[in-house]
Amino acid sequence: MPQRPLLSSMFASPGYSPHARSSVSHPGLVYHNGCLVSGSLDALIHLLIPSADYYPDRAYIFTFLLTSRLFLEPQDVLAQLVHVCLQRQHKGMDVGTRTSSWRILQLLAEWTDTFPYDFLNEETMSRLKEVITQATVGRDDGLRRTGAQLLQRLLRRLATQQQYEETLGSQATAGKARGPLSPRPGACARDLFATCGDAGLVAQQLTFIELERLSQIGPEELVGAFSPKGSIDQHQQAHVGVKSAKNLEAYVEWFNHLIFLVATEVCLPLKKKQRAKVIEFFIEVARMCFSMGNFNSFMAIISGLSMIPVSRLKKTWTKVKTAKFDILENYMDPSSNFCNYRTALRGAAQRCRNGRSTHEKKFWELARQVGEFVSWKDVECPFPRDRRVISYLLSTQVLSEDALYFTSYENEGPDNHMDKDRWKMLRSRLLPRT
Repeated sequence: MPQRPLLSSMFASPGYSPHARSSVSHPGLVYHNGCLVSGSLDALIHLLIPSADYYPDRAYIFTFLLTSRLFLEPQDVLAQLVHVCLQRQHKGMDVGTRTSSWRILQLLAEWTDTFPYDFLNEETMSRLKEVITQATVGRDDGLRRTGAQLLQRLLRRLATQQQYEETLGSQATAGKARGPLSPRPGACARDLFATCGDAGLVAQQLTFIELERLSQIGPEELVGAFSPKGSIDQHQQAHVGVKSAKNLEAYVEWFNHLIFLVATEVCLPLKKKQRAKVIEFFIEVARMCFSMGNFNSFMAIISGLSMIPVSRLKKTWTKVKTAKFDILENYMDPSSNFCNYRTALRGAAQRCRNGRSTHEKKFWELARQVGEFVSWKDVECPFPRDRRVISYLLSTQVLSEDALYFTSYENEGPDNHMDKDRWKMLRSRLLPRT
């Protein structure tokens, strides 16, 4: 069998030193000062597989399962696991013992809990069942029950994901950007403050939505986004991310929906006093989101208030107390690569960091960044769900960009010839012909 590629520096880290060296040896593994620095793919797969007296470091498990998909598909890793187990069994090694069987099930539990979307593929699910059968055949009832429970938990997770996708589809249809909600701005039945006029409650429900969507994103979906440009060929694209980053795309779509929701809420009222009230309300919501560490909603709200159809409403902004907005907007300053925002984000991340050290090795850095994301997405929301508020935020119809400009011009007329021409064009395109 030809030697597979050497993965130099794949797991090099001053904070990572697997305890496998004395228990698992392989000519393809290279250590430096007690730390694993490189290894062939075959050797790294062997290091992944537990035995009666060895279980791989959890950091190693996560890093390998995350980054190995750049080189081979998840079902191939499972096939190798079956192959090595059979080899050990044939040689009379400890794979047949109860302890090693428990540890194989433990590895599979970590895999299915962290990367459940790897098993949407029928071939991968079939391989998983094969490994569980190999680990539990001829074993006691406890092992067989554990294997069955592992499969049941995975199937429930995948069913929940399917239901989540169906819900996303209905919400996207309800809140999809359209033309004007009515021939004249403000004429539609819509009352933000009657539905959710408490800024604190809105900030809490935005945080609930963020965490719910974040929890559905598989860490494997980020591999393509974080991988160095050009490092993944077309074949690898087929299995990096498995779900084609569908949950990640939904998260981005939610961010854009919130931007347009904020701008729509500001532009629709007929009176500038009402518009100013909506602006101040969202400034307070943004401030509370920031204090909660909900930076995604914070950025979306500030972006919505900064859209040209909103920012050009000069008469409206004269009625707004902008001191708080100026402070919040400072965090969005793009100078020095968003230094102020990144500083605030690091401060929040520090509170939930798992203590893992940083370094410049690209594969470990990839796993470190995604691992930090996992720690964020696993945070439980401390606020109860308010269905009425969440329904409003997710499903309320928003204006398209052209409709926002049109509504903004209708409220406060254009300032120059270019805007006047655009206004006329939008009137002829968007207003219904009689």
